[in-house]
Amino acid sequence: MQQNVPDFTALLRSAERSAAHLEMRDSYMDDPVFTAWRDGRTGELPEEYQEWSGLVKETVGRGVTLRRARIVSEPVTDYIRWEHAITTEHNIAAGEQVRWLPRRLASDIALPGNDLWLIDDRRVMFHWFTGDGDWAGHEFNDDPAVVKMVTTAFETVWERAIPHEQYTV
Repeated sequence: MQQNVPDFTALLRSAERSAAHLEMRDSYMDDPVFTAWRDGRTGELPEEYQEWSGLVKETVGRGVTLRRARIVSEPVTDYIRWEHAITTEHNIAAGEQVRWLPRRLASDIALPGNDLWLIDDRRVMFHWFTGDGDWAGHEFNDDPAVVKMVTTAFETVWERAIPHEQYTV
């Protein structure tokens, strides 16, 4: 059942046990941090990245398990290479668990059509992107059949995926 989409920070703060993020694109919107990295310029992550880290630390500190699975094409795009490069200092340092699944190993998994967040195996927030990777919107869904499909897909991806520390790009 589609409902009003809560503020994402409120959604993550509502998690009691688990939050899982499934990413399935090989590139996303043009990010200035990515552009700087691609151009050989590195530096401290901007404020919005630090705010995310704070939210993750707060969430994990409440005992919530936060997992992120990325399904990627190989060879990886520059965008994925960048995500991999910042994952340790950004995602894992904040408390996320991150795994990578080469797309060729996902062929027999029934996957949702969009990236998503799954909260406590009860609520899903789907993210929509344009073909160019720009943000196009989102939808909140708590229909039990949809949640079950998403949970099954995420758990299958998670079981097959390679832990960040072992995945090389």
